[in-house]
Amino acid sequence: MRHRKTIKKLGLSSRSHKKALLANLASSLITHKKIKTTHSRAKELRRFIEPLITRAKRGDLHSRRIVLRKIKHKDIVQTLFHDVAPLYSERPGGYTRITKLGFRDNDRAEVSMIELVDMVGVDSEKEEK
Repeated sequence: MRHRKTIKKLGLSSRSHKKALLANLASSLITHKKIKTTHSRAKELRRFIEPLITRAKRGDLHSRRIVLRKIKHKDIVQTLFHDVAPLYSERPGGYTRITKLGFRDNDRAEVSMIELVDMVGVDSEKEEK
């Protein structure tokens, strides 16, 4: 029985696979600003990345080391601390938006797009300058 167990399996066999999956999804989200994945994985990714963005808003060394425990790529953590976190300095939470896109054709899994709020137009503005 799963009394009071909050961890969802996400179709994976072990906890280490889930940690690796969420770290990779978070890295992709920070890099690309929006990604398309299944709805359950998007909801779990929201629970994973929003505390990391809150830590990055602090900007101190201790917060950086805590984020580096979860995401192993230093350049992606650098992007999180220097590009993403300053945009959310006044926002108290709710850094991501999940939009349902429908169902996949092959396995009928519910697909959603998760994106960083207020970040989608920022890349296009940098390219224009």
